[in-house]
Amino acid sequence: MFLIVGIAPKTKILDHSPRICPACGLAQARLKRVDSYFNLFFIPLIRVKKGEPFIICDRCESITSETTSGYYSPWDKKKSRCNSCGGTLDGEFKYCPHCGKPVTLNIS
Repeated sequence: MFLIVGIAPKTKILDHSPRICPACGLAQARLKRVDSYFNLFFIPLIRVKKGEPFIICDRCESITSETTSGYYSPWDKKKSRCNSCGGTLDGEFKYCPHCGKPVTLNIS
């Protein structure tokens, strides 16, 4: 007789309300945590280690720490930077004047 045991990660959604993603600007980011569970025959039984909460976007899969204050309104363009080159953007730019790529917001 043999047993199949091990430790495996399991992702838990902590907050189902969508948040604004700092990378893509869409309200599709969720607060999640990855916990490690002791498994018996591939069934998670006991949580061995509690993971740190993080925010991950369902659309672009960018990950941000929960403690980071990187959440903003996509319409707030006070200090914006280009995600491609990091150049500073002023006003309602649709294309970055530094690299010429389409602008995606990254508030700093």
